[in-house]
Amino acid sequence: MHIYFSGIGGTGIGPLALIAKKAGYSVSGSDKQDSDYISYLKQHGIADIHIGQSADQIASVHNKNPIDWFVHSSAVSIENPNAPELLFCRENNIKLSKRDELINKILSDKNLKLIAVAGTHGKTTTTAMLIWMFKQLSIPISYSLGAKISYGDMGEYAETSEFFIYEADEFDRNFLQFKPFLSVIPGLAYDHPDIFPTVDDYNQAFVDFINQSENVLAHPEDLSRIGLESISAADGLENKISLPGLVNRKNASLVICAMQSICDETENELIYIINQFPGVSRRFERIIDNLYSDYAHTPEKISGALQLAKEVAGDNLVVVYEGLHNTRQHFIKDKLNPLFSGIDKIYVVPSYLAREDENLELLTPEKLSVIIKSSNQVISSQLDNNLKNSLQQDLKGGKLILCLTAGGGNSLDEWLRKEFK
Repeated sequence: MHIYFSGIGGTGIGPLALIAKKAGYSVSGSDKQDSDYISYLKQHGIADIHIGQSADQIASVHNKNPIDWFVHSSAVSIENPNAPELLFCRENNIKLSKRDELINKILSDKNLKLIAVAGTHGKTTTTAMLIWMFKQLSIPISYSLGAKISYGDMGEYAETSEFFIYEADEFDRNFLQFKPFLSVIPGLAYDHPDIFPTVDDYNQAFVDFINQSENVLAHPEDLSRIGLESISAADGLENKISLPGLVNRKNASLVICAMQSICDETENELIYIINQFPGVSRRFERIIDNLYSDYAHTPEKISGALQLAKEVAGDNLVVVYEGLHNTRQHFIKDKLNPLFSGIDKIYVVPSYLAREDENLELLTPEKLSVIIKSSNQVISSQLDNNLKNSLQQDLKGGKLILCLTAGGGNSLDEWLRKEFK
């Protein structure tokens, strides 16, 4: 079967393409822009990737090797329901679906039990922790992860695996298409107002998700927030874990509880293994000494990233802030001032734009700087040599620099890797 993945450079579709290739399918794809993720996929054997998403490009692929199944990211259909690739597939009777349908087919065909990691924040790191535990215990595992790790690919399929670990995103209600054997929920807070109009709507989606899961592990305060009784057995376990960052320690406790339900290892052995967790890309990832990139973009994620950075650097901290979506900046702007209170220097760069509400005013670095304003220095900046020189001076002065960045093509994260690594 030939599967064509549209939006293949995304963190949801890219790993699935890797899984499909390893499971024996023929794989090709496209994305609207080039990125480090595209290079990563090509290095891992998926060479037939087109930049641009025209009808001529997909027709050329189809003529060489007929496409059986067109899998697309939610963003593709949301941004343009009549995108050229979608129209081509409809005109040529090619099966169309989002990623969930393909994942459910793989789960069914391969008889895999789904371990879903869902929630507003902490999904990627918690998923990576679970994968780390399985690999360190030499338990075969298949998985899909929305970030790079040092101990495996972003997506893997193991023929002998019993479980499939999936980072289940609530965007576009994707996670409601699954009925997991085990769901692990590391954190809940209202997000994605473009999909969930109200807090109650968002919370109800998680109630529905929990109700269709066989087993659930979550923090009691999150379950209480959505009106459910505590069903987590992880209370206090984080005090035995030595990972940096309180959020990481709390989520690691969920991972240990999950592993205790799957394997026979002792709690002490599981704690020892999780304490060796090497981290994941773009989650307090070291670019060079004292320069870190983190994909924190909601208030809760930003708060957790700042807590971790302060735990390491104390008051010796500088922040670079790239908002993820202009729409979200409007949604969280009243929280930015208290979030960054106490940070002596903040550079604000242009927000990473995608899936935007064109009716909203563009919050430029200058406008966001005024909103944040409580810091001693809030500096409107661009991704240019002026910013590079300023950051180099901060590093020479012994500062730890935390870059809160969206990632993806032409983002702050990509700029950092080109300019500093």
